[in-house]
Amino acid sequence: MKYLFDSNTLIEAKNRYYSMTVCPAYWLWLIQKNQSHDVASITPVSIELREGKDELSEWVAANPDIFVDVDDEETQTNFWGVANLVIGQAPKMKAGAVEEFLSGADPWLIAKAMTSGATVVTHEAYHPDAKRKFLIPNICKHFGINWINTFEMLDTLEARFVLPA
Repeated sequence: MKYLFDSNTLIEAKNRYYSMTVCPAYWLWLIQKNQSHDVASITPVSIELREGKDELSEWVAANPDIFVDVDDEETQTNFWGVANLVIGQAPKMKAGAVEEFLSGADPWLIAKAMTSGATVVTHEAYHPDAKRKFLIPNICKHFGINWINTFEMLDTLEARFVLPA
């Protein structure tokens, strides 16, 4: 896979610019691009999204192949590298930031990107002085992992949602 999706990219798409009723082509495109091994996400993201009990959670449940496992040895090892980095930065962060970050899908997403060489797709922005929470781009930068937002990924993959003539 070339791109791994963060939860926020799918949630934002559903809630705003690619509503499942307004732009169903986006969601079909994701399935097609997953089948061609261009895009995916991870099982912890699937778990987060299914908690929503909405049309996105239904889509996630209907498309389990989009979400890859993180139980392989290399991803597990990489997770511990991410966890150690975050724990080491705890003194400069808000209380509870480490626990919040490590309890979610984000460290697993980064660990899987390290394993697969994928680019992380997220709407979080790089802020080197962040103190309230750990940001995916900040951790990615430390490990040399690329990240982009949804629109950059769509442009790179030359997505086109065109009505028939």
